[in-house]
Amino acid sequence: MHPWVIYANEISRDRERRLSQLASFDEERWLLAQSVPPSDPRSWHIRRRVAQALAVASRTTATVVRQLDECVADDLGRSLAPTE
Repeated sequence: MHPWVIYANEISRDRERRLSQLASFDEERWLLAQSVPPSDPRSWHIRRRVAQALAVASRTTATVVRQLDECVADDLGRSLAPTE
């Protein structure tokens, strides 16, 4: 199983535990907590940086693959060209 899947499952379990603890205190607070998931104010900064890094890596990989494809296509075209 991928580590991010394990991490997402653990976050889900943590939220369920928090909600069940709130339910034991006050039903109204529990309903409110269920409608608005708790979030860390710094977490969106981290997610954004990770997304940007993945986007850069993806673009770089795509550029390299395109360049390799062009080189291979040129070599293949030369090798298949009839020689006289």
